[in-house]
Amino acid sequence: MVGMNSNLSSRETHLSARQMLVVTSTSVGFVVSQLDVSIVNVALASIGHDLRASVASLQWTVDSYALAFAALMLSAGSLGDRFGARRMFVGGLALFALASLACAFSRDAAELIAARALQGIGAAGMLPNSLALLNAACGHDRRVRARAVGLWTAAGAVSIAAGPIVGGLLIAAFGWRSIFWVNLPICAAGIVATLLWVDTARAKDAGHAGGIDLPGQALAIVALAALVGAVIELRPLGPAHPLVVGGLVLALAAGGAFIAVERASRAPMLPLSLFAERTFSAAVVFGIGVNLTYYGIVFVLSLYLQRVLGHTPLQTGLAFLPLTGGFLISNLASGPVVARFGSRGPMIFGALLDAAGFAALGFVDASTPTAALLVPFLLIPSGMGLAVPAMTTALLGTVGQERAGTASAVLNTARQAAGAIGVAAFGALAAHGDGAPDAQHIVDAVRWSAGISVVLLLGAALIARQVKNPASAKTEATKRAGGALPDKAE
Repeated sequence: MVGMNSNLSSRETHLSARQMLVVTSTSVGFVVSQLDVSIVNVALASIGHDLRASVASLQWTVDSYALAFAALMLSAGSLGDRFGARRMFVGGLALFALASLACAFSRDAAELIAARALQGIGAAGMLPNSLALLNAACGHDRRVRARAVGLWTAAGAVSIAAGPIVGGLLIAAFGWRSIFWVNLPICAAGIVATLLWVDTARAKDAGHAGGIDLPGQALAIVALAALVGAVIELRPLGPAHPLVVGGLVLALAAGGAFIAVERASRAPMLPLSLFAERTFSAAVVFGIGVNLTYYGIVFVLSLYLQRVLGHTPLQTGLAFLPLTGGFLISNLASGPVVARFGSRGPMIFGALLDAAGFAALGFVDASTPTAALLVPFLLIPSGMGLAVPAMTTALLGTVGQERAGTASAVLNTARQAAGAIGVAAFGALAAHGDGAPDAQHIVDAVRWSAGISVVLLLGAALIARQVKNPASAKTEATKRAGGALPDKAE
């Protein structure tokens, strides 16, 4: 198979000028939605001081965005399949800009949390439909799609890594509210670029007749909010507190009811039939492991750098600088690697590299120099940056164009929900009884979070073995038909 793939010409992975314009347009939405996942982390100490917010309120500031993002993405993907991905993408950008204004003008923690949830709704409209637009522009060519997804993911991953740096600079110069003002020109640029460069005819599939599954949507929101709320309050209130127990019971009941409703629905928001495909299921579970560990550890590390090592927001942002380089290099390398070798190998190797980075974090203490964090801060994004585009490419290869929006929404819903749970769970490890953690609690939280992450990522590497490479699937089909090995893998 290596011999076959070595004969691939540059033409087969070359993106046309039109495709590059679509990649650029859709990447703007991905950048702004991912930037706000990470940029808020370096502002947490400033927000907490200015708005007198507890650690639990800071967790909700992060998780209200992630929860709305995750809970509504499936419906947004279905609506994009029905009414046009371009409409939903542009609408999401506009709503995100308005919500950012509301965040910048928030007077207390409750207002900020509500505005962050509104941002999450806008992000939900953008992300799955940006992938659908990208998939349509690539004409379902596996190699071209791998290259495009690699560039698209690189833009989002770099924005995640650059968020702490940008946030630190803005906070130092203008205060924490400025991290929301910066979204306005980005959203405006995305809207203009999409209207100018994205072809409406190719962005919409008029034949798909999906809609909003209101019972399923309501149950998904209840299940996710109850679960995350119970986890956030677990440490401050204790596991036996009625709110914690009730939240967990409600989450289980709503989750079970959601599955039952989706099975019985004629137009489910979560088509359970998609999970019959082994590669699809493996990609989703893999994404859960990667996001839970990364977003959870970044939240805890932000507390560690500022409250244990005493860094300012700017110093914290600079400490995260190696993440940017690791993401950029590995994401750009991922497209050609996946196009040549398929998704399975890069997913496995990336997860193992990611796990090695988390293992290195298990040795931090209250006096660890910032320079000692360089190795894990390079290994973690390098592994993630290699694996995530491979995972996304594998998943998109399992569905037709008419289901691309829904399929990408399923993947990103799972990933965003996992990120919210990671912040809740790892943040709870840092919280003290009254919600005000001391240095030792935060150090212990980093160590425990790192250990849990290693286990989850090793499990993700095993799960990635279930992913079928397109060449392998073609070879098996050829053998069953008694034919010869094809010249090119599909």
